[in-house]
Amino acid sequence: MARARPAPGVRALPPPSGCAADRHDTGRPTDRLHGEHLHKELLHGERRHGEHHQGAHRDGGGRHRPAVDTEQQDARGEWLRFAPVQPLFRALAAQRLAVLAYHGVTDHRSFGAQLDRLQRLATPVSLDAVLQAVTERQPLPPRSVLVTFDDADRSVLTHALPALDARGIPATAFVISELIGTERPFWWHEADFLARHGGRARSLDCGHPSQLLRRLKAMPDPDRRRSLHELRVSADRRPPRQEQLTPGDLLALRDGGVAIGNHTQGHPCLGRCDDDTVRAEITGAHEALTRWLGEPPTAFAYPDGGHDVRAEIVLQELGYRLGFLSDHRLGPRLPSHPLQISRLQVDSTTSTRRFDTILSGLEPAYRRWRRQAVA
Repeated sequence: MARARPAPGVRALPPPSGCAADRHDTGRPTDRLHGEHLHKELLHGERRHGEHHQGAHRDGGGRHRPAVDTEQQDARGEWLRFAPVQPLFRALAAQRLAVLAYHGVTDHRSFGAQLDRLQRLATPVSLDAVLQAVTERQPLPPRSVLVTFDDADRSVLTHALPALDARGIPATAFVISELIGTERPFWWHEADFLARHGGRARSLDCGHPSQLLRRLKAMPDPDRRRSLHELRVSADRRPPRQEQLTPGDLLALRDGGVAIGNHTQGHPCLGRCDDDTVRAEITGAHEALTRWLGEPPTAFAYPDGGHDVRAEIVLQELGYRLGFLSDHRLGPRLPSHPLQISRLQVDSTTSTRRFDTILSGLEPAYRRWRRQAVA
């Protein structure tokens, strides 16, 4: 059955009770909180979280149930939900734009629970709605959230699209064009597999495969490509095939309400590329996507999430209107730099408790404060 599209790209939902009144954006409100005050409040919240989880809990009928958190991978961050500043961050976030950056969907139940939270707490918007806001210079509605996917493996089609479609939530998938229609793994998965199966490269110390990706990303792009070739010819085994999306799948995603954007040809680290490679990576993917979709893409996601001035120049020449980072921040409801829109990093396995603190901006702010405190 055909899906009813939100018009004009916005799925307006009733606001949650107790939200702050609408007001104009004035920068990054969460960054202006005093570090010492934030630390004190967060520590108090951590103590409350510990008290909340000591021993067993009682359910509605007074019976005891085990205090077992089924999402242990998020245990270190879930206590932020009980921090006294969480309501303040939630109110501030109502006046911001949250762009969620996923990759694949490995847990469809958890992902569905996250989408349910968005329906209750936020206003999901489409890429067209963000573009319209930029074009007309009108802020998006309060609590606006845009769902995006980087790399676009097949789980976006098989897992994410049905969940999004069932809830009428639009999204955007940023595609690595040279993988479309192939069975090639992502290069970082391939490098890890090869290193664990005897692969060696002159420019790499492969003694500890867990450091391999960091070393490859730090190399100039020609050295990265050469090292990958050396890993391929020296490894004992070839990596397993990974079925990728096809041009027909891209059309199916677009018809289902998932816009398609450019994520370069091969996902290099643009900061490690020369000028010609930066241009070729963007224009090559642009031409391929235009051919498959019958129209040029208008949105781009920077590989590895970092802004590149040379890339922005190419994007402007090609007529791109929106560019997305992965800086783990909220942004203004009217993006001030449309080719540098902030995004929040999230995973389909993230618990709904931690998901709330990411969506509010508290968890990202705490991360930044921790980095500043260590530095």
